[in-house]
Amino acid sequence: MLYGKEHVDRYRATDGKEGHDWNDTTVLLLTTTGRTSGRKYTTPLIYQKHGDDYVIVASKGGDPQAPDWYRNLEADPDVEVQVMGDRFPARARTASPEEKPELWRLMTATWPQYDEYQAKTDREIPVVVLERAAG
Repeated sequence: MLYGKEHVDRYRATDGKEGHDWNDTTVLLLTTTGRTSGRKYTTPLIYQKHGDDYVIVASKGGDPQAPDWYRNLEADPDVEVQVMGDRFPARARTASPEEKPELWRLMTATWPQYDEYQAKTDREIPVVVLERAAG
C-alpha cells in the first residue's frame, strides 16, 4: 500500500498513473509551504471534484490536532496541486458552515471513515476547498 513519501514519488514519476487511484478512491498531491520552515511539503490526500474545485478533508484520522498541511495552508493559502499529470497553483480555503454539510456528504461517500474520524475527536474536522488560481 502506498502512502507518504513513496506515494508522492511514484505519483509524480508516473503523472498519477500509480497513486491516483487508491483504496477505491482518488488521491491528489497537495504542496504547502511550511509555516515556520518555509520549506515545501507535499501530502497525498483523498479528494473529490465539486464543480471546478477540488475538495479535501483535514481529518488526520480523527487526531485532536489538525494535520500539519492544514496548519500550513492557514498561514499561507497559496498551494500547489497535482491531479494525475495536471499540476497547478491553487488557493485553499476552509469550507463555510453553509457549504460544509454538502461537501462532507461528498467526501464521506468516497471515504466513509471520515464519519468515524469525526466521532473520535472533539475537533471540528475542516473540509478544504482548493480553487485553481487564475492565470
